[in-house]
Amino acid sequence: MGMAIGGEDRVAVNDATLIFVYGTLKRGFYNHRLIDDLMRTRDAVYLGPHTTLQPFPLVCGPHGIPYLINLPGSGHRVRGELYSVSSALGRPRLDDLEGVDRGHYERLPVSVVPADDGRETVLEVEAYFAHRGFGEALWKRCREEGLSEFSVEKGQKYVRREDRPPHSSFIEDIHKFISEAN
Repeated sequence: MGMAIGGEDRVAVNDATLIFVYGTLKRGFYNHRLIDDLMRTRDAVYLGPHTTLQPFPLVCGPHGIPYLINLPGSGHRVRGELYSVSSALGRPRLDDLEGVDRGHYERLPVSVVPADDGRETVLEVEAYFAHRGFGEALWKRCREEGLSEFSVEKGQKYVRREDRPPHSSFIEDIHKFISEAN
């Protein structure tokens, strides 16, 4: 057994990955139900609001899907939430939702700081970034105008997977979106 974060109800440190979420996995958004499931089984623990240390582009693509793009120094410091997620059970479920094996997102390192306490305690964590195969093109398609936070208003434009057109392909949709004129 590893050391626990803040008591026995927490995920063991040596079996955890710190994951920064900025979009539909946040509390109050559609995909947070997965994190709720993980918290019920003690495979995730909420660690509070955090902000990226560096600016990154955060944009919305087709179907209102949010994407953090791995272009540090562009965009804004992005506000989100930090979770400690079990590496054995929680992280694979998040990777599956985010399509890591399908070229949708990449789980990459990012530095974050607590959002509300005024301290600049830097944590090295991971986040789901738009896949490198389309991330930069998506940023250009969005006129290099990013968000600092995926808001409730933006979240209302999110189209759940089951509500998207039949035979819709994530990768085809993203490439079509990128190629469309504004």
